[in-house]
Amino acid sequence: MSGNYYFVIIGHHDNPIYEQEHSSRDSQNKKDDYRDLCQFVAHASLDMIDEHMWTTNNMYLKVVDKFNDWNVSAFVTAGKQRFVILHDVKNEDSIRQFFQEVYELYIKIAMNPFYEPNTPITSPLFHQKLKALCRRYLI
Repeated sequence: MSGNYYFVIIGHHDNPIYEQEHSSRDSQNKKDDYRDLCQFVAHASLDMIDEHMWTTNNMYLKVVDKFNDWNVSAFVTAGKQRFVILHDVKNEDSIRQFFQEVYELYIKIAMNPFYEPNTPITSPLFHQKLKALCRRYLI
């Protein structure tokens, strides 16, 4: 699987907890516009995610929305945190596995007594492991 993606963990109060992106864009100005657009699309898809999560018992919601060439896939945790990924290449098995492994990482962070729920994740180890998962499943 090769392509562009934008991954975000959204907290219980619709606040971003963690962001990760991969883009083939070159200039910094285009990257800023790209990031802003991705944040907008991810936030706009929250209503669709909330609708889908009540219609199924699965945590992985598959593709819940589309924007131009982008697909929006989602995963909802037991604590109602949402993992959202915008991707331009559709590969549901890889994305499902990616979400499962990110969920395991997230649980480890959430169980840390020094982590405050719904606050940004700043752990360099979490970032490093998530980047490795992105290379493994998304790029």
